[in-house]
Amino acid sequence: MTSSKSVARCVCLTGPTACGKTDIALELGERLPVEIVSMDSAMVYRGLDIGTAKPSAAVRERVRHHLIDIVEPNDAYSAGRFARDAAAAVRDITARGRLPLLVGGTLLYLRALRDGLATLPRADAAVRHAGRRCMRGSRASIPSPRHGSLQPTGSASSARSRCTH
Repeated sequence: MTSSKSVARCVCLTGPTACGKTDIALELGERLPVEIVSMDSAMVYRGLDIGTAKPSAAVRERVRHHLIDIVEPNDAYSAGRFARDAAAAVRDITARGRLPLLVGGTLLYLRALRDGLATLPRADAAVRHAGRRCMRGSRASIPSPRHGSLQPTGSASSARSRCTH
């Protein structure tokens, strides 16, 4: 198991979508020496501003934010990568004598940072490709009771639906 147990103490503000986490974090940031570390699985992507409630540039100037707009939308970003990126941000923030405030609702990210993740082998692209090819070929041969009501997406979720029945 990989672990981030060496991460300095920090404050976490979590909750469901639209419960006011950002407003509370900004208020704390204006009263205390904190910097916000985003714990949101969508805000890491550049250009995905609509539908993510990503703070504006003006808001980010009021209180320093980390882990927002750090990867391109077509790049993979995982809980493991978040744990590494967040641990580095926490170290940098504490080195400046400030308090890291982790804010967001992606609790898998918090768990990865706090507890670490199981050490697993990297995904094998060739195996993944072969599995997708196999699943495309199995549509007619293994119909799912739900398959007829699904819209064709070509996505992994559609493949998972077929595999579970």
